[in-house]
Amino acid sequence: MNSSSRIESIDIMRGLTLLLMLFVNDLNMRVAPAWLGHMKADFDGMGLADWVFPGFLFIVGMAIPFAISGRLKKGDSIPKTLMHILIRTVSLLIIGVLMLNTGRVNPETTGMSGNLWALLMYVSVFLVWNDYPLGKNKVLFTAMRVAGIATLIFLSIIFRSGSTEDPGWMITGWWGILGLIGWGYLVSSLIWLAIRDSAAGTSVAVIFFLAVNILDQKGLLAFLDPLRPVLGIIIQGNVPLIVLTGMLAGVLLRKMRESGNERIILLFITLGFVSLAAGFIFRKWFIISKIYATPSWGMICSGISFIVFAAIFWLADVKGLTRWAGFVRPAGKHSLTTYLAPDILYHLIWMSSVPILIYKQSSEPLVVVIGSIVWALLMAGLTALLARVNIKLKL
Repeated sequence: MNSSSRIESIDIMRGLTLLLMLFVNDLNMRVAPAWLGHMKADFDGMGLADWVFPGFLFIVGMAIPFAISGRLKKGDSIPKTLMHILIRTVSLLIIGVLMLNTGRVNPETTGMSGNLWALLMYVSVFLVWNDYPLGKNKVLFTAMRVAGIATLIFLSIIFRSGSTEDPGWMITGWWGILGLIGWGYLVSSLIWLAIRDSAAGTSVAVIFFLAVNILDQKGLLAFLDPLRPVLGIIIQGNVPLIVLTGMLAGVLLRKMRESGNERIILLFITLGFVSLAAGFIFRKWFIISKIYATPSWGMICSGISFIVFAAIFWLADVKGLTRWAGFVRPAGKHSLTTYLAPDILYHLIWMSSVPILIYKQSSEPLVVVIGSIVWALLMAGLTALLARVNIKLKL
């Protein structure tokens, strides 16, 4: 593998985690096997769904050294790169908060149904953040983007979550899935810009946020409570920890590309088992809980991600076996489109009351699981179809 070759396993793992995310998000967990879903907050353990999002965070971190170094090699200045990071972060936070509040719409005080509000919001997100073709129809595309921005502003103004007497408005809460990605991306990107491809420096950053996560879980960071409404995800430490662990993997991969594939795979497997061991050691003091974002859960998830990536890397980049992953390539390349497009369909289906998702009503676990697998695969196909007609989100 030469220094200029593209690492197929990064795109493949990103696509696979997204496909799994669509699958577990679609499952009717009243019927599906419990091990496929999320465990309750106070349960000491994890199901498949409890690894999927951390797996995606890990691959977000892996991509950071490649993406930012690529921008710098193309001639982008540090200020321009910082502006790109900031705009991308703010975009993720905005979309994350909008998504978080879709379930809080009060139709009576807002003036429209929750499904219609959400549908208009998602369509507007596509209008604003679509990666429009360059060099043609510039006026039309600008008008579409402006229309999307205007609609998002309108939807934000009319949004109400409470009664007439106590109307209520949007909350940032836990920032939503995309917001979590945004905070983790911001912290890790800034750290990479400061230390570049320093494996030692990245390891220190990982250990630092592991310590932050431990201190927060022990209640020793209460003095930072005034900052939590905005910086709570950073103060909690868990999301930056997982993204930075992925970034460490990316830095090591960049530094070792000429050292031989066997060494890379052996190192990643070793780091995987070390992370797993650390997670189970921390279990003595912290239960394994996604909801509580415990250090034991974070380290176990990172350990799994190291090992899963090593397996995909061996298969795709060492053995050159990539045809099997063709169905996830569009999902990996256009991850935001893959994640958001299904929600448009969900709200259209719910508004129409047409029983399209009939497998969800089944009492047979196998039917429910197969139905959600088919749904996830169809959504990956939808992403590929949308990309062909230049509908693809880019932050």
